[in-house]
Amino acid sequence: MPGRLTNQLALVTGGSRGIGRAICRALDVEGAHLIVHYHRNRVAAEEVRGMLQSQSTAILMQSDIGSTESISRMVNSLDDNSLDILINNAGVWKPTPIGSTSEAVLDEILDTNLKGMFWLTQAVLPKLCDGARIINMSSTAGRVGIAGGRSLYGATKAAVDSFTKSWALELAQRKIRVNAVAPGYVETDMTAAHLSNPQTRQDIPDRQPLGRLGNVEDIAQAVTFLCTEEASFITGESLNVSGGFVV
Repeated sequence: MPGRLTNQLALVTGGSRGIGRAICRALDVEGAHLIVHYHRNRVAAEEVRGMLQSQSTAILMQSDIGSTESISRMVNSLDDNSLDILINNAGVWKPTPIGSTSEAVLDEILDTNLKGMFWLTQAVLPKLCDGARIINMSSTAGRVGIAGGRSLYGATKAAVDSFTKSWALELAQRKIRVNAVAPGYVETDMTAAHLSNPQTRQDIPDRQPLGRLGNVEDIAQAVTFLCTEEASFITGESLNVSGGFVV
């Protein structure tokens, strides 16, 4: 039912593309006002704003989530705005084959997927309303072994699940609910190269009981549910949205 998040303010990191873009659109349908974070592509963020019913109130904010200084500048620019919803969606998905991964790639993934998520959440904490919701983007890669040299990505997502459980305990006094959504394989521009292999496109659905790849709307609807009052008694959980990939 539309309107479940009317006039609530949501910050979505990585909101200019893929899953983040779909989340912005889904929250907008429910009446939320959006702060759309982007890293480099201002044009893509403008496109997202143009899709929103609440485009007149939507705010675009640039920041490198892998940089604590950049995060601090963005959060300071929020001024007196109070947040009802924080979606920690921005992340890096790059191969890190053991034996040939550079320190620069390792640092980029850790800085964005872990350090950045922690720092941003800490930085916006004073601006979060009591009763706010935090949704962290996890992954089924944190729950099963992933071939193809993406062990570090999986390790960061396992850590995101740990963040989620611990923050749920830390913030419960303020009635802030903290949950995560763990997608399986989803068709986005970030996964396009990996899924361009015909054998991969055949093998992945074969491993999933529902027999198909996920789409961004599948993930966005799960995130939206966790933001609504229908999920008011759920905290510290990580919801698999993977077509049964981890069953």
